[in-house]
Amino acid sequence: MSDSQTPKSRRAVVVGGMRTPFVKAFAQFTKLDTIALGVSATAALLRRFEVPREQIDSIVWGGVILPTTAPNVAREIALDLGLPPSVEGMTVSRACASGLQAVTLAAAAIERGEADIVIAGGSDSTSNAAVTLPAKVTHAFAPLVFGKPGARDYLGALAQMLPLSEVLPRRPEIAERTTGEVMGESAERMARTYSISRAAQDVFAAQSHHRAAAAIASGRFADEVAPVALADGGRVEKDGLVRADTSVEKLAKLKPVFAEDGTVTAGNASPLTDGAAAVLLMSEEKARALGLRPLAAFRSWSYVGVDPADQLLIGPALAMPKALARAGMTLGDIDLIDLHEAFAAQVLSVIAALGSRDFARERLGRDVAVGEIDPASINLHGGSLAIGHPFGATGARIVTTMANELARGTGKTALIGICAAGGLGAAAVMEAL
Repeated sequence: MSDSQTPKSRRAVVVGGMRTPFVKAFAQFTKLDTIALGVSATAALLRRFEVPREQIDSIVWGGVILPTTAPNVAREIALDLGLPPSVEGMTVSRACASGLQAVTLAAAAIERGEADIVIAGGSDSTSNAAVTLPAKVTHAFAPLVFGKPGARDYLGALAQMLPLSEVLPRRPEIAERTTGEVMGESAERMARTYSISRAAQDVFAAQSHHRAAAAIASGRFADEVAPVALADGGRVEKDGLVRADTSVEKLAKLKPVFAEDGTVTAGNASPLTDGAAAVLLMSEEKARALGLRPLAAFRSWSYVGVDPADQLLIGPALAMPKALARAGMTLGDIDLIDLHEAFAAQVLSVIAALGSRDFARERLGRDVAVGEIDPASINLHGGSLAIGHPFGATGARIVTTMANELARGTGKTALIGICAAGGLGAAAVMEAL
């Protein structure tokens, strides 16, 4: 997309979205890999919206934990669903912003006239993340796999396995390749930089759970979440991580995870999650021709990079103002804000940065702060702290919820912000139709 806002003559619209319930990793979805989860969400989307399958142009899918034997998850979803062979697929990876990236790529293709109907979304199965072996093991045994080894070759490979401590499988960590810093450690540094207290983080986390629980109880998510049938005959019908009975007092009892004197705990950080979300996008003309009601459209979007060694998770504070400027809008023009909740400390730090004149001068080259945001005014139905965070699916989940809220008349405009590993930030501005 160009730096200008979406041209009205060829507008991509969100017709709807569906997702699986989000559940804790290594729980009910353990035996469903990222492809199976993507199939489930996309099948639910196609059941909900009766789109002629032969008219679907493509699937664009986001993912972070990609299966090594079938990394193009989008194409595998199309094939598993028995869609026409002409429905091509592309899988993209932009860490935690992968789902939003998939959606905006689909919107861009529609705006350029390359497609009329695109399914976009994302999925991840932390339960099925590959446990990798150290490079030492791969280098020793790969020649055996690809050649015609003899007994002496095997003995030579085994001799390279000592000491055993260097060849045991390693636990996967969400750490920066360039710095070695775990994301939670980055959140701790943010909390210190922006003076975000433990109490403020726990208050925000409790709010997320209470709002998500209220949304579930009221049926607000009924149009977004589709049950998933399990191989053992069971069904998962709702999000499994939301705790309606949590409280600030309960959260305050949890110990810090990343530093003895830290403030980030398992209660104010997003949990490891399995799940998938899919969004149906069309040209506005095609949607109306099919008798489908468009929910929302994009005014703009933005992706930025920051130094991972500086403030790894501050990206949204740069991407959101950029998206607003591209849309010709200010923060005061926005009715709804949804910020991905990787950590309560990260959300509150981004809010503090947006309200800071010093940050605006140093990082944005402007004399006026972007604007003040009340933490109680964002994420109306909770966020990743409560609902969970399947890395590739979160962006599509947020787009779906915001599109539904705009269509309900809750507001006319919405601003999305997402932080991502690698020092990346993403944002998008949506508008009601």
